[in-house]
Amino acid sequence: MSIIDNKKAFHDYFIEERLEAGMVLEGWEAKAIRAGRAQLKEAYVVIRRAELFLIGAHISPLPTASTHIQPDPVRSRKLLLHAAEIAKLIGKVERAGYALVPINLHYNRGRIKLEIGLAKGKKQHDKRATEKAKEWQREKQRLLRDVVKQAK
Repeated sequence: MSIIDNKKAFHDYFIEERLEAGMVLEGWEAKAIRAGRAQLKEAYVVIRRAELFLIGAHISPLPTASTHIQPDPVRSRKLLLHAAEIAKLIGKVERAGYALVPINLHYNRGRIKLEIGLAKGKKQHDKRATEKAKEWQREKQRLLRDVVKQAK
């Protein structure tokens, strides 16, 4: 069950491989995410000392959050993956020019997980071609719907 999707990732990148990662969250962050107060639009994933971190994800604290904690909405959050998966990602990102982008936040057995994608950047003409294809699909659906209505 998806909580938040990063639609901008599909606009800017070709997603070639997807992985599910756990996140190290504080209590107020988990509550805010469950309330739908998270945003992945400007977020990205970086590799530091053989660990993955989510940078730039904005999680707005709930107004009822604890008073003794000073919440930081855009702090870096560590991602949890197996060491073999991290090693494979490091190799592809460093050698082949891939990027790691967050795709969505979702629940898996009651836990909040982040789906990250191994992605290659799109050029401007690729973005235009993708948009053109989407518009054509919408137009086909409209035409089909009109034909069905006329047949009735």
